[in-house]
Amino acid sequence: MSRPLSSSLARLALVSVSAAALGGCAAFDRLANVGQQPALSAIDNPTSQPGYKPVQMPMPDPIPASYSPNSLWRNGSRAFFKDQRAQQVGDILTVKVKFTDKAEIENETKRERTNSEETNLEAMLGKNKLPILGAAIPSTLLSTDSNSVSEGKGTVTRSEELETNVAAVVTQVLPNGNLVVEGKQEIRVNFEIRELIVGGIVRPEDIESDNTISSEKIAQARIAYGGRGQITDIQQPRYGQQVMDIILPF
Repeated sequence: MSRPLSSSLARLALVSVSAAALGGCAAFDRLANVGQQPALSAIDNPTSQPGYKPVQMPMPDPIPASYSPNSLWRNGSRAFFKDQRAQQVGDILTVKVKFTDKAEIENETKRERTNSEETNLEAMLGKNKLPILGAAIPSTLLSTDSNSVSEGKGTVTRSEELETNVAAVVTQVLPNGNLVVEGKQEIRVNFEIRELIVGGIVRPEDIESDNTISSEKIAQARIAYGGRGQITDIQQPRYGQQVMDIILPF
């Protein structure tokens, strides 16, 4: 019994020391940047990120483009002039993010059940046949009553709204012509950086003439809005408390 206890304590101490070391490094980094504004992330290639993976989805057979001879109108073209809308890898389009979510759910459940059982041994055996037993045993030998009541009530009220614009880059063209887009925007206000990330798959037909698209028309949409800086640090619990919340079983 002592060995497992000692090994558990050793593991706990190792995890605590590791967490303290990592937290200490972060603390030293923050101390070195006291009074400095948070640094913006460098502009990089989204496809070179560690978590980037090309989108693989079932696609229909590609349809080859056809051209009519002696015609000024190219098949599939929307105008005589060059289309300024995004259509190739590296092109940029503007995503109009408008997210309004309101939900109000109220559930109420009430259940009640009452059971009663009674056994009369005297009537079952017969009083005339067993007079001595009938006199010794009361008329009601077994009587049980049960009552069960269950009541539950739940209410959910949620209201979220986000409206902004962000430019996204086409990172991939799928075989059926759909575009995989990804955009990231960072805004620094004093000592707080607000981040907006948008990604998903769009149809070229849904892109407006001004090279914009609504976020509700993006398939597999991934929209993230958050921040980092002094305000976010204050709102988050300390790293020691986070480690203890993970380690402690109670």
